[in-house]
Amino acid sequence: MTTTDKDQVRIFDTTLRDGEQSPGASMTLEEKLQIAEILDEMGVDIIEAGFPIASNGDFEAVCEIAKNSKNSVIAGLARAIHADIDRCGDAVRHAEKGRIHTFVSTSPIHLQYQMNKTQEQVLEIITDTVTRSRNLIDDVEWSAMDATRTPIDYLCQCVEAAIKAGATTINLPDTVGYATPDEYKKMFSDIIERVPNSDKAIFSVHCHDDLGLAVANSLAGVAGGARQVECTINGLGERAGNAALEEIVMSIRTRGDVLPYTCNIDPLFMTRASKLVSAASGFAVQYNKAIVGKNAFAHESGIHQDGMLKNAETYEIMRPEDVGVKATSLVMGKHSGRHAFKDKLKDLGYELGDNALQEAFRRFKDLADRKKHVYDEDIEALVENEIAIAGENTKVIALTVIAGTGGPQKAILTMDVNGKHETREATGDGPVDATFNAIKMICPHEAKLSLYQVHAVTEGTDAQAEVSVRLEANGRISTGKGADTDTLVASARAYVSAMNKLAQRQQGANPGALKAV
Repeated sequence: MTTTDKDQVRIFDTTLRDGEQSPGASMTLEEKLQIAEILDEMGVDIIEAGFPIASNGDFEAVCEIAKNSKNSVIAGLARAIHADIDRCGDAVRHAEKGRIHTFVSTSPIHLQYQMNKTQEQVLEIITDTVTRSRNLIDDVEWSAMDATRTPIDYLCQCVEAAIKAGATTINLPDTVGYATPDEYKKMFSDIIERVPNSDKAIFSVHCHDDLGLAVANSLAGVAGGARQVECTINGLGERAGNAALEEIVMSIRTRGDVLPYTCNIDPLFMTRASKLVSAASGFAVQYNKAIVGKNAFAHESGIHQDGMLKNAETYEIMRPEDVGVKATSLVMGKHSGRHAFKDKLKDLGYELGDNALQEAFRRFKDLADRKKHVYDEDIEALVENEIAIAGENTKVIALTVIAGTGGPQKAILTMDVNGKHETREATGDGPVDATFNAIKMICPHEAKLSLYQVHAVTEGTDAQAEVSVRLEANGRISTGKGADTDTLVASARAYVSAMNKLAQRQQGANPGALKAV
């Protein structure tokens, strides 16, 4: 089955906007720039870089991403308010290709309870705000929030008004994850057929996963005539998340027989992008996640293994190397040399400078002395931890914990704070609490712990623990990660990492200035 330009599906990534709206997924400017860079490199057509009116930080992020983008259109989100639109225009004007994405609710329940507006008033708002956006920039996207719960006749009127006012992309989102694939497909086909000049705009899908149908609905919308898909890396997003970019792209690539479309994404970047977003957001990727999960290309069943040995296509519909995953895992151990370690890092997608490589190799050797087998996942966790703490002026140096049924539990902690070693002893309700209390004694602060999460990087009692810590202070949220075979050491590193980020966000201060929190 051949494809044409009409079958080209544009990928609109909203990880940095809708994805970051996941509670606790707030990212630093540096993290956003890193994610935007890989999205741009992998071929994402449109990057929604943020919500410029939301905060000065969001405005700055959109501006910087717009300045650095080489290929992608850079979009900013704006409510149907003049101040939002103007602020968005100021941010995306730095891009070679910029877009204003403005939206307004259209469903009866939103109009009655959220907006307190009539249908006629909303039609006037659409005309006014799309026109204002178009006067600032040529590329304007308009979205009908809660489109799937909007009566079709009124939705047609709204779409017609937006196109007439100059919208070049029309997004009809399943905002609350309510639709089914057949309904969503029919909505697009009906509107494209009924609305005058519908051929003047590209129609877009934006689906949430409240019923687990986001990817299915997105592909159904494309079958109904949409040619832009809004999605996120790892399916990150509010509530149950958005349609996952990697699932959309690989569905199109794998099932061309029934999905006769093309897109510009280079799938070799998918695994790297997934890990980067997971590290920045603090949201671990579930093991059985399609495409990028740890077990996506793993086989344990004897029947499956037998089939794989005879022909990989018996149980794999995609090649792991096509999405940036190595087909085999080379086990590294304490006898491995620096050259082998460097090659392994390269295979895993990491390029470290000499100093960073030396420190990572030292930690790898320490880990190999403590673990029987060092797996790829161990090395990835180790390197990600090194990257996370690089440049931080406050670090964990040594930790001794006394725990048991007798209590109280005690922690003796030494930290390097701006080049000076400080040691404190603290007690607590358990060893983790004692450790965190010792950190607070060295670096007093008012931040509250809102999440403490531990998972094993690999199997076995000697597995590394990867700890995520989320802190909140003055309305700001920061997530830190730490990895070590000792769960308490990993916990201390994660806590300090979160505090460094929080201090940096609050005052733009040196990451080590934790007392500013």
